[in-house]
Amino acid sequence: MANIKSQIKRNRQNEKRRLRNRAVRSEINTRTKAAIDAAEHDDETAEESLRQAVKRIDKAAAKGVIHKNTAARRKSRLIRETQRLAD
Repeated sequence: MANIKSQIKRNRQNEKRRLRNRAVRSEINTRTKAAIDAAEHDDETAEESLRQAVKRIDKAAAKGVIHKNTAARRKSRLIRETQRLAD
């Protein structure tokens, strides 16, 4: 347990950020899985699902939740996978 007031505040802030970042990452994974499932089953929603997943990844990178290169890699792999499944 921290004794210094500023460190106590920092711990509170870090916990809030950790929970927020965790939620964002979870949302990315959920949208990614939905996009892949839609592409597998030839849904009409496949394109929209992919768009939503890419949007979430971009937002996370912009907010600093994930690194921009990580975002680029995830988008690239996701798009490549959905195209492979669509064929």
